[in-house]
Amino acid sequence: MIKKICLFITIFCAVGVFNPVYAIKIGLYTNVESVRLGSSTNATIINGQTHKTIYTLDSMRNYEFKAYNSDNITVKIGGKYYKLNTDEITINPQNNGFVSSKNRWYRGIFILKNRNGLLTLVNKLDIESYLRGVVPAEMPSSWEYEALKAQAIAARSYALANLGKRGAYGYDLKDTPEDQAYNGASAETESTNKAVKDSYGIVLIYDLKIIPAFYSASAGGHTVDAGDVWEKNLPYIRSVPSYDDNIKKNGHGVGMSQHGANNLAKNGYNAYQILHYFYKDIKFAKINQDFYK
Repeated sequence: MIKKICLFITIFCAVGVFNPVYAIKIGLYTNVESVRLGSSTNATIINGQTHKTIYTLDSMRNYEFKAYNSDNITVKIGGKYYKLNTDEITINPQNNGFVSSKNRWYRGIFILKNRNGLLTLVNKLDIESYLRGVVPAEMPSSWEYEALKAQAIAARSYALANLGKRGAYGYDLKDTPEDQAYNGASAETESTNKAVKDSYGIVLIYDLKIIPAFYSASAGGHTVDAGDVWEKNLPYIRSVPSYDDNIKKNGHGVGMSQHGANNLAKNGYNAYQILHYFYKDIKFAKINQDFYK
């Protein structure tokens, strides 16, 4: 039995030092020649420059979009391509519908941009809906609930600490493990959605700043200091036994081991104890509700 960590005080506070944001922008495709998109309900194509409706897409149909020169986007309708006379469009599903790409359904809206003759597709949605597609993509939904909850808090912290990281491409984060794996609404499960809901708005902070809570699948028995992988150490990450000794190292080994988190949960740790174990001298904060407006 692993000895439990005794937490005498867990601090939750309304953090008012962060600028409000409506949503996070996730890059699904970057610099491609064409994309296929659809919607579960009728969806409007909105001109990104004038904000006027251009066209209404039929529900449950697949449409191909292509870049035209460096300043236009075309859509294929009835076998013909039509110019939309703008280099940026928004696809907004009606009645809270889902949008589709990459053989998956997504919450929120799509933003499609022609950048120098190639298309970039962005999924814009609120943070909590984004996390619904991250947690089951990053951790098996069958794992211990407290591990899933720890994953939700770590993923939320990572995302909010990295807003604008990929700003040069027109979005915040990629949808791959290079940032965080994100598989949209198609990945959602009851247990992972519950983990997101039950940890609503909770983040890890150090020195009154949200930390990028790095994690990897397994550390092979011992996590490593950030400075062993990147240019500098981080005060809230220190090398500790990772409790995943029987699992081959998979990932950078910095911060939380996901397999280790699951093993700690099996031994009675709750999500907050798991996170306190892997991240040193951190506190828990709840995002001010204005952040989500």
